[in-house]
Amino acid sequence: MGQNNDQGALQQPIGSGFNAASIANDVIRGINLTGKIAIVTGGNTGIGLETTRVLAKAGATVIVPARDIEKARKNLEGIPNVELGKIDFMDLASIDAFAESFIATGRPLHLLINNAGIMWVPLRRDIRGIESQLATNYLGQYQLTARLWPALKKTSGARVVNVSSLGHQMAPFDFEDPNFLHHEYQTLQAYGQSKTACNLFTLALDDIGKQFNVRAYSLHPGSIHGTELGRDASLELFQQMGFMDSDGNLLPEVLASLKTIPQGAATTVWCATSPMLENIGGVYCEDADVAALSQEGDAGHSGVKLYSMDMESARKLWAWSEQITGVLYYL
Repeated sequence: MGQNNDQGALQQPIGSGFNAASIANDVIRGINLTGKIAIVTGGNTGIGLETTRVLAKAGATVIVPARDIEKARKNLEGIPNVELGKIDFMDLASIDAFAESFIATGRPLHLLINNAGIMWVPLRRDIRGIESQLATNYLGQYQLTARLWPALKKTSGARVVNVSSLGHQMAPFDFEDPNFLHHEYQTLQAYGQSKTACNLFTLALDDIGKQFNVRAYSLHPGSIHGTELGRDASLELFQQMGFMDSDGNLLPEVLASLKTIPQGAATTVWCATSPMLENIGGVYCEDADVAALSQEGDAGHSGVKLYSMDMESARKLWAWSEQITGVLYYL
């Protein structure tokens, strides 16, 4: 079945020919997705919207589950081959309802792109008491993928793409207190552990899924200008991170380092469609290629941390997720 990515064994660039400046249209050139079905969560704003547009243009039928249907309909106007669904990742019943409605159609699922996420929010919890970034960025994708598992398994060559972040470098997964019940809430730490969880989930999912020819990938899209992701962040937080001056303006060197939305969607689309990944899975990607391991002392730089590529931790997280959600993968 091939080597898995435990301890980052496969974490090295494979010479895709793309780079940080590549856009989504570049990486999908020459690929025909006619007859393919994709689900893109958060596919009506930011890099998710660009992902939807590019996949649909290549011929895929793209289903976009959204919390605000009217906003989604307006944002997606003019894009062909798009269907809308209702989902709210803080509402467990809505995740199940969306998945059940898709499964009931009997259609296969070729691409599941878990793109939806939140960032830098104040402390909030769902009805289970789960911290909101962990609930939305990780447990929601774990549950949705499980509910859609039958449709993924029936599709030879299905892919699950989990949009993670360089932010995973801010924190490993805290198995002792993931919901900040016993220590002070730090929004960056919470975001970081939710993205580490995405990487660990991808590692375990690919190891399980490859026997069914279902492969999984996580990725850092880059720091993107013009998305809604930081809408809940305070000026003080942006200043603390060195992004803004005292007047709330992005520093010129920060602005120069940001990707455009088409550049930000490139790695997602590459992971979803590149023929180069047919025999590789469980890897973390950036700049439309497989990323290298991040070295000690490289926090804030490119690459993936070894703690988020550890199979023992991935399996421990999987067991924790089953316990918390009550949702099992029926293999």
